[in-house]
Amino acid sequence: MSINKEANGSDSSKIPAVAHPLAEKPSEIASNINYHARFTPHFSPFKFEPEQAYYATAESVRDRLVQQWNETYSHFHKVDPKQTYYLSMEFLQGRALTNAIGNLNIRDAYADALNKLGHELENISEQEKDAALGNGGLGRLASCFLDSMATLNLPAWGYGLRYRYGLFKQRITKEGQEETAEDWLEKFSPWEVVRHDIVFPIRFFGHVEVSPSGSRKWIGGEVIQALAYDVPIPGYKTKNTISLRLWEAKAGAEDFGLFQFNDGQYESAAQLHSRAQQICAVLYPGDATEDGKLLRLKQQFFLCSASLQDIITRFKERRAEKGSWQWSDFPSKVAVQLNDTHPTLAIPELMRILMDDEGLGWDEAWDITTRTIAYTNHTVLPEALEKWSQAVMRKLLPRHMEIIEEIDKRFMAMISSTRSDLETKLSSLRILDGSNPQKPVMRMANLCVVSAHTVNGVAQLHSDILKAELFADYVSVWPTKFQNKTNGITPRRWLRFCSPELSNIITKWLKTDEWVTNLDLLAKLRQFADNEGLQAEWASAKMANKRRLAQYILQVTGLTIDPDSLFDIQVKRIHEYKRQLLNILGAVYRYKKLKEMSPEERSKTTSRTIMIGGKAFATYTNAKRIVKLVTDVGAVVNSDPEVNNYLKVVFVPNYNVSVAEMLIPGSELSQHISTAGMEASGTSNMKFALNGCIIIGTLDGANVEIREEIGEENFFLFGATADEVPKLRKDRENGLFKPDPRFEEAKEFIRSGAFGSYDYNPLLESLEGNTGYGRGDYFLVGHDFPSYMDAQARVDEAYKDRKRWLKMSILSTAGSGKFSSDRTIAQYAKEIWNINACPVP
Repeated sequence: MSINKEANGSDSSKIPAVAHPLAEKPSEIASNINYHARFTPHFSPFKFEPEQAYYATAESVRDRLVQQWNETYSHFHKVDPKQTYYLSMEFLQGRALTNAIGNLNIRDAYADALNKLGHELENISEQEKDAALGNGGLGRLASCFLDSMATLNLPAWGYGLRYRYGLFKQRITKEGQEETAEDWLEKFSPWEVVRHDIVFPIRFFGHVEVSPSGSRKWIGGEVIQALAYDVPIPGYKTKNTISLRLWEAKAGAEDFGLFQFNDGQYESAAQLHSRAQQICAVLYPGDATEDGKLLRLKQQFFLCSASLQDIITRFKERRAEKGSWQWSDFPSKVAVQLNDTHPTLAIPELMRILMDDEGLGWDEAWDITTRTIAYTNHTVLPEALEKWSQAVMRKLLPRHMEIIEEIDKRFMAMISSTRSDLETKLSSLRILDGSNPQKPVMRMANLCVVSAHTVNGVAQLHSDILKAELFADYVSVWPTKFQNKTNGITPRRWLRFCSPELSNIITKWLKTDEWVTNLDLLAKLRQFADNEGLQAEWASAKMANKRRLAQYILQVTGLTIDPDSLFDIQVKRIHEYKRQLLNILGAVYRYKKLKEMSPEERSKTTSRTIMIGGKAFATYTNAKRIVKLVTDVGAVVNSDPEVNNYLKVVFVPNYNVSVAEMLIPGSELSQHISTAGMEASGTSNMKFALNGCIIIGTLDGANVEIREEIGEENFFLFGATADEVPKLRKDRENGLFKPDPRFEEAKEFIRSGAFGSYDYNPLLESLEGNTGYGRGDYFLVGHDFPSYMDAQARVDEAYKDRKRWLKMSILSTAGSGKFSSDRTIAQYAKEIWNINACPVP
């Protein structure tokens, strides 16, 4: 296709290629896009197909973002407020184009401009690949938080790593899940700006040198460079645009062995370059080997060290301009938030810089560190509470190991002198755990709790469990250190932009669009929940979203699904505690019962399309077996002519943010069915509820608060509660569990070979026996199965009553006000970070 004549007959050669970085009018925007196509070229000339148009459009939007970005940081520089730095191993951003033009309020102008150039905005946005910088809820939460920080005009930064390949791209084959490398950076990302002037040295290995005066310096080892890439994060309808700063690891020209290379030793000539590339290659590289563990620890330290050097450099430059200052001012200008335990090494690294580089004594450095750093805990799962081998830590970071040992020693001395009642508990409270002399480990969560000024959980139930169980003894030492900050989601991406039909109806009935930044206003929809006019409009918006989703499913799986059936969706990481296995066992039982019915009986049932999506970690065997089972069940059910009008089972491949933006608005029932007490919060439950989707779930994580807010009659509850779980596990160990016949029937049906010849015994055996590794149904699938099936029967009945279902759907959206990340971040700002809004005038 030539650049002149486009597919729809419009003629882009008539549109001048002129730079209009701050264009408002569609004709000027079109000129600016054309300008980038011609003068910021990334492809051969004479092509202006959707891919080229996407890059030119993104660069045109970036012009405006750069302007706002520069204004924002020059304003912060002038006002010099306290700033927050949010450290996270993951940021699951999703597509930036639709979000940016939505937040800048220029969507319609861009749609018009692209029409003039012969393109549709929808097709152009589809060209963007999701940035592969995260895996699940932790990373998506971090991205929602950045959106809220910008929207609330808070002076803040995100800090992460620029992964080349992220987690992985998921393909579903006959064998189940296959992983291939993500290709999001295969061409380039138009949203990032490389900052060649922001480079910091990061050291690994080496040794500690002690001077005659007793001061210590970490020297030797290998040094690689951290280079900054900035991604702009615009707020919604505000000038403020903040930064997500991503670090890339690189080695310099001086680290290339030219002599070795010319001698034919090509690999060893570029050894440091290759080691640098490994650091940001993959998110969560496999850590079964010693090398894998070293690489993960390198990643974590790389993020912490680069970010802290950056923060400290900025602080010192700013103070130098001001004239007089002292280090004790640092915590009044800097708040550092650790998102989970991955950035824990920020604690000893800040201590090291303050003592070894800046010459402070221990007490002063410790006072500054503990007043600067706060920690968010995201899990009570033991395998997710990181423990690192002391030997690996000492080898990679010898100076940090000394500092951690000193923190541990002083903490134990403090407990011994002030809390003799806790002496017996010291072995579980201390940071260094030597209970297994063969494998002494360092407990990251304990280091965070001992060192941070505030520790928070992410839903009321989760924070209560942290205080009552996981950190109970610390609470008795520091009763005011622990808080709850229930997670939230951004209403922009998760309703305003992903479901424009529903958003427009909400705006019409509330007579304002203020709800987009004040989500509590949704409560006013309650008064209209029975209104037939609203119900009819609501139903048509939901149907538009279901049709769009059905189209997407056809496109990616080749399967036709019926938009008139109940769309029942569970999307999240595949993990045994999230119990996708409970969902698919329920589907198997439903299929078996449908097979046994007469055609007339079947015609009276509620037709249902069950969709499951999510990635199983590459080395997590049982999770991968669950994916395989879902695809095997789907293959049989979907091609069974007796049943497939009443039931379809779909595995949605390569779940990511963009897929979620399609699935969530089109969902009517959503499954949040983790074993109670195991999901810290969950945030997809909030996205589904906000989009008028009814939840079937346990009393776990934020489900508890969602049910309180939307009304228990609008939530399908089942399963054991968190406080019942330990006793149920004990009973199970003692052989007291009596399985429900339906549970046995579903398992036997799988064993009968009804879904193919794959050996599902290891998966099913994990649900059997009374105890033991990989047995004994630790996640209580068998216990909760009967109440789950009863709740599903209630769903079938409720769905038949259209008026009742629509009312529940409206009330679900109306009760979602609390779950805005704007509310969460306002609470962090006030109660943890002590920072204030700093809007660009």
